[in-house]
Order: sequence, then C-alpha cells, then structure tokens
Amino acid sequence: MLPLIPSELDGLPPGCLILGSGCSRRQLQAQLDAWRQRETSFELLLLLAATRTAEWEGISAAGATAASRRLTALADADLLLNGPGQTRRWPLPPLPAGVSPALLSHVALQRLPMQPQVAAVGLEHEATFPHLRLESPAVGPALCVSTGQAMEPERVKGLWQQGMRLGAQLRCPLLLAECVPGGTTTAQAVLTGLGVSVQGLISGSARQPPQQLKQQLVEQGLQRAQLSGSPSPQAVLAAVGDPFQAVAAGVLISARQPLLLGGGSQMAAVVALALASLPNQQRQALADRVLIGSTAWLAQETISGHGMSALGCLLDEVGQRFGVSLAGLASGVRFHTSRQPALRDYEDGFVKEGVGAGGLLLLAQLQGHPIEALVEDCDRAMDQLLASAVASEA
Repeated sequence: MLPLIPSELDGLPPGCLILGSGCSRRQLQAQLDAWRQRETSFELLLLLAATRTAEWEGISAAGATAASRRLTALADADLLLNGPGQTRRWPLPPLPAGVSPALLSHVALQRLPMQPQVAAVGLEHEATFPHLRLESPAVGPALCVSTGQAMEPERVKGLWQQGMRLGAQLRCPLLLAECVPGGTTTAQAVLTGLGVSVQGLISGSARQPPQQLKQQLVEQGLQRAQLSGSPSPQAVLAAVGDPFQAVAAGVLISARQPLLLGGGSQMAAVVALALASLPNQQRQALADRVLIGSTAWLAQETISGHGMSALGCLLDEVGQRFGVSLAGLASGVRFHTSRQPALRDYEDGFVKEGVGAGGLLLLAQLQGHPIEALVEDCDRAMDQLLASAVASEA
C-alpha cells in the first residue's frame, strides 16, 4: 500500500499527489470534474472556533503563547479577508517560524471565482468583520478534551443543526476551511472515540508535534467521559470535541453539493463524525461528494520508520472503519524557489496547513493557475505583509 501516489489522472495539475489507497481513480476523477469547471461558482465557508485544549503549553504552534492563540482565529480570518497590505484589526500572533497559512489562502482566493463567508463559534473575542453568528458569543470555547465534558450536549445538538441548515442552503460546490488552535488534538480525541485507529497518524501545527501530550489529554478525556461501547457522534463531540466539528459535521450531512475540505486530520474527524451518523447504505454517497484537499507539506509527513504518508493512512483508516473509500489530494505548490525565508520555512516543517490553504491552492491549480504564478503571488504578498509590519511600527 502506497498512500502517497504520484498523480496519473487526466488533467490533474503538476505536483499534485493522491492521498490514500482506498479511492479508485474513477471515483477521484469524477470528484475533480466539479472543481475543474471554469464557469462554475464556488462558495468558501471558513469556520472559526476555539477549545481550551489550546491553553496547554506546547500543544499548538498556532501562536507562541496561550494568550496569542486566543486571537489566532480572528487574526487569520482578518488576513484572509483583508489581505497583507491593509490595516487589520487583529495582529497575527508570533510564530516560532514561517508565516500564517492564511497568507497562502488569501493569495489563492484572489484567483478564484468565490466570495468567502466566515462563521465564528466559541471564540474568546467577538469578530469585528462581517460573519455568521451561530450561537451567542458569551458561550465561549469548548473545555479541554481532558475534562471529558468539552461541550454541553444541547450545545452540540444546536451547532449540528446550524450546520445542517447551512449545508441544505448550498446551491453550488463548497470549499470548507477552519481555524481552530488545538484542533488536531480534538480531532485525535474524536477519531479515537469513534473507534478509528489513529496511532502515529495525527499531525499538528508544530514542527515536531507533541504526540505524548496529545495522547495523554485524549486518554484522560475519554476515560473521564465513560462513553458507551458504541457512542453516538454527538456524544463523542460533547465529551471531547470542539464547536467547529459540530457545525462542519452538520454541513456534510445535509449538503448535496460537492465538498472540498481544506485541511488534514481535523477534516478527517469531521468526515468520520458525519459517516458515523448515517446508516451504512448512505455512507458511500456522502464519501462520493467529499474530497480532502491538503498542502504538500502536510501530505509529506510520514509514519516513523515506514515512509508512508500519515494523512493518506489516516484517510484509509477512516474509510475502513466506516466501509467507504475516501479521496484526498495534495496541492503541488512548494516553496523551494521562494525568495522569502518565511515561506521557505514551510519546506522545513515549521508550518504545514490551516485556514483552508491546501484546498484553496489545490482549487487554484485545478482552475488552471500554474504553480510558478502562485508562488510569485505568495512572495509579493509576503513583501506587503513585511512592509505593513514596518509601517505599523514606525
């Protein structure tokens, strides 16, 4: 099994890699057709959410401190919407290296026929840009997964229903993106709670993800939750999930349009939640509508000692658990030739994915935009970001 496969499909852009071995070439080819149409309009929904899991020291590199991570989602959405050259309300949090993937998402978005829509759930601070309000801002973040009581069951039910309303309203293909610091840990917890084998397959925002800490928090949460032998998806969410997952699962359940999920393990967890909520005979129909779109940097992370894509293996594990074949594709955009050190840091594993960067870069390629042009656009955007930082300090 080779879960990271060089592309051999007709019309697939250069450098793209197929993730996982469970999806047939015919299934993937059919899914891509919707995203290659030039005359089609697309929708982008960015879900911002928060979990107290991100408060743990070292759990996430999406902000160097717990305090800065409370603003990460707002800052990333601000950058996506307004761009690197504009005055923004929310400053980007300091990172160990690199630059927010929201910069990449903004660059790709400029070349695509879509308008972004942002929804905010459970943030510490209320967004100052136009957004969908799916619950009262006073509700706040989910509790840490280690509590085993991350969210009230009624909250999970309400967010799930809100997601179903959003999905039912779709009239064209949707690209779903997220920004949830600490979200790979909640993804690991939810997947484990649903019975998916995830050992060694969950990445994180850090160059070297804190696997031991993540596993410790997940085990504590599931032990305290005392879930039944076959818990419902909403019970798992209430125990160890986050608000993004509840909304996104609802979207997947009710949508009848093609869905491109920009990300990695967090999107795999959402797919698993949606599949678990459906009867067996309806699961493949959902899988046929869903394509996971990741960055090359996330896709290249391998299982230690095996040389196999961890994300590709994770998609296969989810597919096997629920009896479906899942499709995943990594963008071919790389930064080896970038003139910006912060972008070249991506090649060293300091930043990998987020804010839908993988899905948006992949869609830009599928719409005919060459890698070289996208890299140059990112270089110019980085110039603007650096210039605006200098101007703000003057």
